[in-house]
Amino acid sequence: MLIAGDTMPRETIDLEEVVLLRKLKFDDINERRRYLILRKKTRKVYPYAKLASERLVELNSRLDQIKSKRDRKKYTKIVENYIEREFAEELKKLTRTEGQILVKLIHRQTGTTAFNLVKNLKSGWRAFWYNTTASMFDISLKEEYHPESNQEDFLIEDILQRSFRDNILERQGSALDFEYLDLSDKWNKPEGPKKRSK
Repeated sequence: MLIAGDTMPRETIDLEEVVLLRKLKFDDINERRRYLILRKKTRKVYPYAKLASERLVELNSRLDQIKSKRDRKKYTKIVENYIEREFAEELKKLTRTEGQILVKLIHRQTGTTAFNLVKNLKSGWRAFWYNTTASMFDISLKEEYHPESNQEDFLIEDILQRSFRDNILERQGSALDFEYLDLSDKWNKPEGPKKRSK
């Protein structure tokens, strides 16, 4: 092997990881259309969920270093104001479906619901009002991500895995415990699990 003009003996060759996913099958054109719409919306909101996870990790790391309760509250307020200024306008433009997908992906990325994030960072009262306001648009901040029992969540996971593989989205591991390939086997059997009732 030549490295910077020198010959280096090597016993192994490093290869890029190759991810093989099942070919998607659709029963009809409408099912395919729904998948493509879901893909567009998932790819649009995933970066926000990824950013929420990164900010939460960073916030918790900094808060661990701050001893005073007053200083912790002050720092949380600064981060909150920054996030609001940075993303409020863009988030307001999301459709109802995009908003609900975002709520699910926040659960996927952080391991906690959007409702609990608001409750822990702000207050239970604020979380209640945010959820009440969201419910007027048919969105629940308490919604969780369950690709093992909810077909739409599995399809969202499938979209993410294909987007990671194709370098369309930047991969960030899930905070939840599931294995995509096991789910793929489960959902691609002739009679997959029934849709989870709400």
